[in-house]
Formats: sequence, C-alpha cells, structure tokens
Amino acid sequence: MNSGWYILGKETATFESDFSKYIGSKYAIGVNSGSDALYLAVKALGISLGDEVITVSHTMISSVDAITRNGAKPVFVDIDPETYTLDPSEIEAKISKKTRAILPVHLYGQTADMGSIIEIAKKNNLYVVEDACQAHGAEYCHSKAGSIGHIGCFSFYPTKNLGAYGDAGMITTSDEKLAALLQKMRNYGQSKKYYHDFVGVNSRLDELQASVLDLKLRYLDGWNERRRKLAELYNSLLKNTPVITPVEREYSKHVYHLYVIRHKERDRLQQFLFKRGIQTLIHYPIPVHMQEAYHINAKLPVTEKITGEILSLPLHPWLKEEEVNLISEEISKYFNNK
Repeated sequence: MNSGWYILGKETATFESDFSKYIGSKYAIGVNSGSDALYLAVKALGISLGDEVITVSHTMISSVDAITRNGAKPVFVDIDPETYTLDPSEIEAKISKKTRAILPVHLYGQTADMGSIIEIAKKNNLYVVEDACQAHGAEYCHSKAGSIGHIGCFSFYPTKNLGAYGDAGMITTSDEKLAALLQKMRNYGQSKKYYHDFVGVNSRLDELQASVLDLKLRYLDGWNERRRKLAELYNSLLKNTPVITPVEREYSKHVYHLYVIRHKERDRLQQFLFKRGIQTLIHYPIPVHMQEAYHINAKLPVTEKITGEILSLPLHPWLKEEEVNLISEEISKYFNNK
C-alpha cells in the first residue's frame, strides 16, 4: 500500500516466481481469477470455433465455460466412481478430428490419473490443460498438479487451500512461448505500454492479492498436512457407517480441498446434520451438461448417480479434532436411530 504501485509490480512478480518454483513449472502468470486462468489457457492454445475439448461434467461450471467462451465445444466423458475425476478409459471413444485438448479437473484436491491422460494426449497429438483450481499442492507421482500438462490453472478464491482476500488466479506452464503470449493476453495484448499486438483482456493479479498470497504460500504445505490428518480422522471414525468416504489413489497426494462423502440418503442426512448445527454443502448438485445454460445430451451414468449422493463435510486447517468427532458421532446417530 505504501509503495503506491497496485498493478503488475514487484509483489506480483515475486509471487509468480515463488509459485512457479513451488509448483515445479518454469513460468507462472498471475490473472484475476481461476475462471480467467482457464479461459486464457484455452485461448492461448489457439482453441476456437469448430474445435472440441474433452472434459468432465462433474465440476464447477467455469471449467466448461472456458471452452465455450472460446467458441469451442465441450465433449463430456464420465468420471471414475471412486475419485470423481476424469476416467481415462472413456477418452479415446470421444476423440474426433476436431478434438484439440483434454481438460482434466483435479476435483476436491486429488489429481486425475495424469499418466494415462498424458499418454492418450501424446498418442493423439492433443494439448492437456489442468484445472488445478482445487488442488494447490496436490501431487501425481510426486509431481505437483499444474506442472504435468501443457498448462495448469489455479484459483485463489478465498475458500481455496491457498486463498486470497478476493478473486485471484494463476496460470502455470514450462513453455516459454505460451508464457510470453499469456503475459500479453492478460494485459490488453500489450507488448509494451500502448502497443497492442492483438486483442487481449484485462485480467491482472493485483499487487495486494499477490502480497497476501506470497505470504500465505509459506504455510500451504502445513495447512495441507493438517487437512490430510483431519481427513484420516474422518475416515477412521466413519469406517463403520454406511457412508462412502474419499478414496486416495496410490499415485496421488490428496490435499482435501473438500472432504466429500456419499450416501443414497444424502438429502435426509444433510437435513439431520443441519438441525444439529452442522452445515454441509453439495459440490456439485447439478452436472454441467444438465444445467440450464448447457442442456447437452450426454450419457454419463456415474456422474448422474454420484451427484445425487455426494455431501461435503466441514474441513479446514482450523477445524478441531473434537469437532470432527462430533460430526462423525452425529452421522453415526443418523444411521443408528433408523
């Protein structure tokens, strides 16, 4: 604040450098939101009208909006019934001559099966855009989310594992040309002040948010470990109940942005917990292909089944063990009193 420099200054440059080192990518480009990170990532790859991008319907709608805002068509594949991330076995049947990219979503804090996805992408000469907006610090075979595909996209919405004090986002890549292009794109297409090489947008990470995020980055690993310990406690306390608890794949380091359980009586359980002062949420109750904004005809039986069963329980680094015990006890009571 005292510097008087609020846009694209030292704080942003420092955070971009620190975040790229943390992720393991050569470059990081700060933007104003995770939604814009996804939109600009797709745009930077030259994906536009007539192109297709393979992705999932079980996600925040911005994952898909990034495709349609660029004029391309989202092609949905179903999800793994245990991890709720893109099922690689569904991809090849959906590849056409128009397919340009695969956009896996690292949902709830666990990476998709990136090894299989990258292999399919290389075989078919496709780009891979990682939606890592919920996966700060998550790993696939010891590589951090956002460093594996051609481009990674992050949101720093306040509730994320690494959250700003407002909207903020980041794009990561190890491709020098893509990084240079994205730096121009986020700032009106400028190569230097008042010299515009193409039509860009105003999507810049401001200095204040960059300063906050760079400070908080030092604590991210510790906060993630706390989330993992609380998730383990939930797992142990809920193992004798009928609910399905999260599955962490052997290739993955899950950072539990959300702790999501499943049960066919989800709505009744949610009301039961609400009456006992325990707030829960559903991420996400309506798949994108069934949203009023899209209405796309797609056969996604796993997606449609689990969206009627998922429930996000309270989980954050400041949650106490006794609170996890209480929540788990109430869940047990729901089933024991039936």
